[in-house]
Amino acid sequence: MIELYELAGADPSIRFSPFCWRARMALAHKGLEARTIPWHFGEKKLPKGTEKVPVLVDGGTVIAGSDAIARHLEAAYPNGPSLFGGDGGEVHGRFITAWANSVLQPGFFPFMVLDIFAQVKPEARAYFRASREKRLGMTLEQAAEGREEKLPSLAAMLSPLRAVLAEAPFVGGEEPSYADYTVFGAFMLVRCVGTIEILAVDDPIHAWREHMLDLFEGLARQAKTVRA
Repeated sequence: MIELYELAGADPSIRFSPFCWRARMALAHKGLEARTIPWHFGEKKLPKGTEKVPVLVDGGTVIAGSDAIARHLEAAYPNGPSLFGGDGGEVHGRFITAWANSVLQPGFFPFMVLDIFAQVKPEARAYFRASREKRLGMTLEQAAEGREEKLPSLAAMLSPLRAVLAEAPFVGGEEPSYADYTVFGAFMLVRCVGTIEILAVDDPIHAWREHMLDLFEGLARQAKTVRA
C-alpha cells in the first residue's frame, strides 16, 4: 500500500496543504490508492531523511515534495493516465507550478493566514505565528486586516488563470493535468479552512473549481471543511 503523509489541522481530518492536495490529486489521476497519514506542524514522525510534507512512501522508495511525487508517479506507473501528456506538458506543468508557488499561493496566504492559524494544534501555534510573521514581516492580524476590501486585488491577481479558463475547460486543455492540480491545491486551502468565498459564481475560475471538485468521484468535494 502506498502511504502519503499530509499536513493536518488540530482536527486530523482537516487536510489543507496545497502541496499535499497536488500529490493526492496526482495519485487519483493515476488511479492509485494510498493510505493517508496526518502530520502536524512541529512533529518529527516523518520517514527518515524528510522534514516536510507531502511525503510518499511507495514500497521501499521515499519521495518528498509534490513535484517530485508527480514525477515519480509518472515514471513508476506509465500505464496509468499521463499527468503531463509528454515532455511539452511537463514543461508547461513546471511553468504553472512556478506561477502557483511564486504568485498564487503567496497572494492567497495573507487572506487565509488567520484561518490557518485557527486550525493549527495549540502546541504548534507559537511556532506557526513566529515563523509566518517572520515571512510576512508583520503580525498575522495585520496581514489579514481588511481582507474583504482586498478581494478585488485578489481577483486581479487571478487574471491569467481566468483568461486561460475562459477558453478551455482546464489549465491542461481539454483534460486536467498536473498543471491543474498545482493551481487547484491553493483553492483547496481556501475551501478546507477558509471562512470567506473568494470567487464570484460567474467567474470562469469558479466553474473550473467546481469541475475539479467533482473529479475522481468527488474526491476533493468530499474533503472535510471548517464550514461543513
